[in-house]
Amino acid sequence: MEPISHFFYSDRLKLQFWDYGQDGKPALVLVHGGLDHARNWDWVARSLREHYHVYALDLRGHGNSAWAPGAMYSVAEHVLDLSALLDIIDEFPIRLVGHSLGGIIVLHYAGIYPDRVSKAVSIEGIGFPPSHRVHGPASNRLRYWLEARRDIEKRKRKPYPSLDAAMARMKEANPHLSDEVARHLTLHGTNWDSEGCLTWKFDNYARAIGPFGHNLADTSEIYGQITSPTLLFWGLESFAPVPENDPRVSAMQHCRLIKVPKAGHWVHHDQLDLFLKETTEFLVGK
Repeated sequence: MEPISHFFYSDRLKLQFWDYGQDGKPALVLVHGGLDHARNWDWVARSLREHYHVYALDLRGHGNSAWAPGAMYSVAEHVLDLSALLDIIDEFPIRLVGHSLGGIIVLHYAGIYPDRVSKAVSIEGIGFPPSHRVHGPASNRLRYWLEARRDIEKRKRKPYPSLDAAMARMKEANPHLSDEVARHLTLHGTNWDSEGCLTWKFDNYARAIGPFGHNLADTSEIYGQITSPTLLFWGLESFAPVPENDPRVSAMQHCRLIKVPKAGHWVHHDQLDLFLKETTEFLVGK
């Protein structure tokens, strides 16, 4: 069954969400990662809809949601959009699942509105590791952001002459993907341009990491307010280091970390069966 497309407004932007159905069952919302789109959740949603009414959000500047000229694409702005969608769904406390940037958004919402979240799942989504430049001196962070934004202004979107060419780029980013999954993600993640080439749907400006909003102490304080049980997945073949002693993970009161062998950053693609088993058991458990 194909999900139904709906739109809503947040911060004067027209944003899309997908409804996978199952009226009368508890609501569950899926939030994708950066430079991705909501249809990456299709396999997860088709399984979880056996127990839940599943929704998936296209973040601003991603998928079929509006781009946001002048916005920073900050975590705060994305949390604002998620908040608007959840108020429309209006079923609290709610279950939230996020990947990467989506995981960060989910955990921020759970820390800001702890009474509105019953369970939270984050796949490699806590924030950049402590060694990352976003945690460096403010002057460096601001300079990098300014220069990145100016550089994006000069960039042209890269065209791909065929679906196979775009799929090859998708598989370069995640070598674990099967051809079937890569094709699906590419089909839903691209548009045709006027010259008959494919380009990615996401706004290139979403690439520039904002200079503010990634403070370790601030994030730890927010995550420390989370009262819901929290499940964190990490791929042992990911480019991101396992957060063994990360203060943000330590701040979460009821968090369990699952390290997944033979999985990279996209655990829900690389080890789907394991992810679904652990997530389903976690969501229905006490």
